[in-house]
Order: sequence, then C-alpha cells, then structure tokens
Amino acid sequence: MLPILEYSTLEAKNRLQQIKNRAFDLPQDMEARVAEILQDVRQRGDEAVLYWSRTFDSPHISLSNLQVKDHEIEQAYSVVSIDFLSSLRKAIANIQEFHRPQLQNSWFITRTNGAVMGQMIRPVDRAGIYVPGGKAGSTPLISTVLMCAIPARIAGVQEVILASPPKKDATSDAHLLVAAKECGVNKIYRMGSAWAIAAMAFGTASITPVDVIVGPGNIYVTLAKKMLSGIVGIDMVAGPSEILIIADGSADPSFVAADLLSQAEHDAMASSILITTSRPLAEAVQNELKKQMEGLNRKEIAQQSLAQNGLLLLVDNLQTAAEVSNQMAPEHLEILTVDPWNLLSLIKHAGSIFLGAWTPEAAADYVAGPNHVLPTMGTARFSSGLGVATFLKRSNILSYTQMAMEQDGEDILRLATAEGLDAHARSALQRIRH
Repeated sequence: MLPILEYSTLEAKNRLQQIKNRAFDLPQDMEARVAEILQDVRQRGDEAVLYWSRTFDSPHISLSNLQVKDHEIEQAYSVVSIDFLSSLRKAIANIQEFHRPQLQNSWFITRTNGAVMGQMIRPVDRAGIYVPGGKAGSTPLISTVLMCAIPARIAGVQEVILASPPKKDATSDAHLLVAAKECGVNKIYRMGSAWAIAAMAFGTASITPVDVIVGPGNIYVTLAKKMLSGIVGIDMVAGPSEILIIADGSADPSFVAADLLSQAEHDAMASSILITTSRPLAEAVQNELKKQMEGLNRKEIAQQSLAQNGLLLLVDNLQTAAEVSNQMAPEHLEILTVDPWNLLSLIKHAGSIFLGAWTPEAAADYVAGPNHVLPTMGTARFSSGLGVATFLKRSNILSYTQMAMEQDGEDILRLATAEGLDAHARSALQRIRH
C-alpha cells in the first residue's frame, strides 16, 4: 500500500527528491549503446534501420514495406469504426482550435530616420514525428499523432513524416494510419527507437532528413534526440510521465485514485503524487488505489510505478501544497479543491494545469485541445510544451538608410573599437565618411 507521509518529515522530503531525480539513474553503458546505433544509421543508412528493426521489432521488415503505401492507408479506413472516426475528427477539431491562436506573425517597425527592422517568421521545411508504439508496435499512441502533426500543419510545415515501430508482422495499426492521414502526414515509416530518430536526422537513401524531430518515446528515443540536438531541432528532452494532484477534503477519492493510476500505468518510472490537507482523503485514496488496481490491464506496471515513484503527502495548508508543486514543476498538475481557480495564482511551474473535479488529465491526452507533449523532470521551470512555435523560426530583418547610418555610425565605431574589432569599426566608418 502507498504510504502516507507528512511533508514536515525528513522521509517525505527524501522521497520527493528521489522521485524528482529518478530519471537520472541510467545504466552507464546506455548512452554508448545509443551512440552506436546513431553512428550505424549514419554510416549504413537503410541497411542499418532494417537491421535494428528486424532485431527488435519485426523480422519481416524490408525496404519494400518500410514506408506505408497509399493503398494500406485506404484499407485502414475500412477497418476502423465510424464511431472511432467521429471521435478522431472531434479531437482534431478541438486541437486545431486550441493551437491556431499560437501562430505567430512577422512584424516590422520603422524609425524616424528611415531604418526598418523586425522579425520574419517562417516554418521549417520538414518535420519528423516520432510516435511510440511499445515493443513491436503493440501500443501505438494514436493521440500523439494528433498532438504533433496538427501544430506542424498550422505552422505551415510543407512535409511532415511519421515514424512508429512496426508490428511483428511488419504491418501498422489501422487507427494510427487513419489518424496520420486525417492530420495531413505526408509519409509514414515503420521504424522505431533510436534508429528511427537517427534516420530522420541524418536521412537515408529512402528517407529525406528533417529539420525538427518531435514526439515522446522511451529512454533510447530520448537519448537519441538529446544526442542529435543541434544536428536537428527537437521539442524537448522528455523523461517518464508525471502527475501531481493537489486536493482538499472536498475531493472524490475515486477520482483522485483513478487519475493517479492514469499515469502509473504508463511505465514503472512514471510518478504519481497526491498532496492533500486531508488525512481522511489520503486514507480513502489508499483504499481506492487498491480497489481500482485490480481492474487494470497494466496492473503490474502500475504497482511497480506507485511503489517506486508514488507518494501520498500530507501538508498543513494549500499554500504549502502549491509551494511543493512548484518545487517539483510537474508535467501534469491537477487541482481538486473547493476553489481551484483561487489556487491557480500560486502556481508558477507546470506543463499543463487541470482545474476542478471534472477535468481529468486524460481529457487533454485525447480530445480537449491542449497539447500532451509536455516538459518533465522539473523542466517546466524553464520550458514549455510542444506547440506551433516548435515548428517556427525567426529571422531578424534590418534595413538602414544613409541617414540612419550617419546617426548610429559613431556609436558603432566606439563600441566596436572598445571590443578591439577594427574591421567591424571600419565597416561603419567606410559608410559614414563615404
């Protein structure tokens, strides 16, 4: 059973620190293994992608079925239900509605001396989306297709490719293919893990390299993105999933337990934390966790996650709860209190914030509209979730008139001279004495 700890105790503080640092305890040889894969794909291209895919996902993968064919996508539409397609299109509409206001516009200002300056906003040319599928594509995250492809399309990216692990028989999940088509993905490749990231970053004979790679994944995917950042843009270096719930005595323990388990079932390294002012609630949540655990398909994973990275924390007041939350900077923060909007003003760091009893984190995972690709491991202190801006870049624009140069030239000379950069100074001097 998940223990109830009081925040004032050393045990509780150590537990919080342990959970916060959990993703940094990696096997020492893991980076070396990922580096080996990246180098192999860089040198051998398609041959390496097929080798690693056959080794870990499907022995039947070949160059002829590495890319999904158009007729396979058409066939996928005959497999999925009308109800699924309806829910998918509702989610797409909501996600589009949320992300369209994020689109940035180019801007310019003109000074009285005629100088014009501003920023030109342009999308990247090509974006790569990684969609986790579990081993051999057993659990394709269809919602991730929507969360990554829709912002890219709104940004104006011309070519969007998608990589996701093949199933054992070298096919792809029909629901994933339909989701990709509905979101405007141009090409779909059956490849996973670090070799998929490498293929999209370096390019191969059959895969054009992209400018930005987005999407969550396991530790191999995360390390590959981290190591290739700079060769390509990435959305973030994401760790295991997280949820932190702030609740008072008014919260429904069955809701709280269900939401804690919604993250615990992701993987054993996921963290689920309840911070509450009410011991009776914490005790009721303990019982609910035990009860609801029995019905889970991924029961063993959830049990391991809670045992290693779960916590029921008692605090004296909601202000302290907010302070602890800000220290953790969680990926997902739920506020289940009498007046959640009042507590919102105390929150400084969180990937996404869910207010009120009727707003489970799962709503944003699928249909509400906000993006579910979010910063983890406390990085919400300085970073944001995936959005339209992930696929945009800014070019500074400057156009001086002769009058503007005459007004600023002496200042340029002084500053360049102070830095000891004579050629910089001379480039201004040539113009003001012309």
